[in-house]
Amino acid sequence: MDSQPKFHRTKAHSLLSAGVAACAVLFAGCNTTSQSEAPKVAGFDQVTLGGELNDRLQRNFDRLETEYYQPAQVYWSEAESGGWPADKEGRTILALTLDAQATHRTPKYLDTLIQMLPSKLNAKGYLGSIHEGMVDEQQLSGHGWLLRGLCEYYAWKRDPKVLEEARTIVDSLFLPIAPFVSQYPLSSDERVAGVGEMSGSVQNTVNGWRLSSDIGCVFIGMEGLIHSYQYVPSDSSKALIEQMIALFKRMDLVKIKAQTHASLTALRGMLRWATLSGDTTLIPEVETRWALYKAYGMTENYENYNWFERYDTWTEPCAIVDSYLVAVQLWQATGNAQYLEDAEKIYYNGMGATQRANGGFGCDRPTGVVFPDLAIHADEAYWCCTMRGGEGLGRAAEYTYFTQGDTVIVPFYRESTLSLPDAQISLEQHTDYPFGNQVSFVFTQAPSHPIGLRLSTPSYMHAEQITLNGETSLQARFMQGFLTVCQSFQAGDTLTFRYAFEPTWVPLENQDIKDKTLYKAMYGPLVLGYEADAPLELAAQEPIIVHDGTFRIESCNQNLQPLYHHMDSTVSSAAGYHRMVSVKIAQ
Repeated sequence: MDSQPKFHRTKAHSLLSAGVAACAVLFAGCNTTSQSEAPKVAGFDQVTLGGELNDRLQRNFDRLETEYYQPAQVYWSEAESGGWPADKEGRTILALTLDAQATHRTPKYLDTLIQMLPSKLNAKGYLGSIHEGMVDEQQLSGHGWLLRGLCEYYAWKRDPKVLEEARTIVDSLFLPIAPFVSQYPLSSDERVAGVGEMSGSVQNTVNGWRLSSDIGCVFIGMEGLIHSYQYVPSDSSKALIEQMIALFKRMDLVKIKAQTHASLTALRGMLRWATLSGDTTLIPEVETRWALYKAYGMTENYENYNWFERYDTWTEPCAIVDSYLVAVQLWQATGNAQYLEDAEKIYYNGMGATQRANGGFGCDRPTGVVFPDLAIHADEAYWCCTMRGGEGLGRAAEYTYFTQGDTVIVPFYRESTLSLPDAQISLEQHTDYPFGNQVSFVFTQAPSHPIGLRLSTPSYMHAEQITLNGETSLQARFMQGFLTVCQSFQAGDTLTFRYAFEPTWVPLENQDIKDKTLYKAMYGPLVLGYEADAPLELAAQEPIIVHDGTFRIESCNQNLQPLYHHMDSTVSSAAGYHRMVSVKIAQ
């Protein structure tokens, strides 16, 4: 047995207590406890990725440069879009903008897409039909993505022309809906119930609103409007944003069976508005609805049900990406590390399960309330989810490092490098997390004064050992879900963090599942599935044996494996892919 000290969460404070007094002064110098400002992303320019996430980004980028996403194919007529003008255009621009920054790779067609936009606009300066005297919520939704794409492109390229185009969309399409907002139907009695395909469609018109089967998709438009306010603010825009947020707060998401994608996008908009307006009362509102989503909208492998409490439908990577972003942004706003755990599970089991071998993203059969297994519903939702995957993966790259004062925060472990020239900090991160047992940070540049390094330690992780150049004589402590080191480093120093996971049985989490004998197997953040035609029935919580990266229930000779995969080509409908998740365990 290793004779060096071990750091386990259950006894971390007692092991570290001897160094607390000395540590307090040192940590104060690192400014690790300051709560005056939220953590800030280090930024695309400062992060270079390798490993698994870089592979995913590059494959998605490749897919987004195939013929279907080239300029001649992106600008659809309204009929070709299925009644979603600006949707494909906006999602493609947004995805390419973020994929390009995350990979530091020049996109082939993005500038052409931007240059073509003015020639495609209608007489009022937006895409699609002009609906006099009524509002089409799908048109607003599509332009929400277009506004977001233009805003992200402007933030990157600083092209003033795209801001003028965004301003025109706001003034001509969004501001005129203000008299209609209070008339938006919030009752399921006013809607066509239980309908909708993977691409939604207009169902009926009520109170001047052309309503979509994607219930609540108007709030996707709201999120784009909020993003645009960051760059083209106006009093009228502010008033409309506040009116729409108030409307969303009145919506009973479960009762009306709102689309989870639209609902989560609204939550992202509210978090953005909390930052832009300073209205921090919105944060607990988002937390309440996030808890609702986890209880009634999230599958057992952290994907989504397409609508609240419609459990026999399908999952949608658009919403999975939104859920990942909401979770990280809630941690950023609150400091509650539980949200990082949510995000990590979503990344590995949701995004990691739905990215296909061609780099696109597809829809799955939802595992949980109705289906005990995960299977393929659509190999690729190329008209929407593949583009949303670009933002999800791009943000995952951006979220690799945060900073707060003199501290570098590592919320997720990824093969990468970080360069902060102004702070004189450069480091390399090497890991095969979540499958290995360690992550190493090699400093290639460090300032002369102490800096902090906060390493995520989720509740399912055993933090076993931390060393600097092989020595254990350094101060560290747990706080707010992180193992924090404050130290003066030198170029060439290597800090190594060793961890371990134990496989566990976890009760199924959806609140509508009443059978308390149903469990799932997890290893750290990973949900484990197995090949079978029906759920296993176990007499007790049998131990899961881990050996050389394999998982096995010895008592019934059953192998398990993560639902996460690295764009495995066998995860397809043609291959008949499905994995059982639920297990019945006698009480």
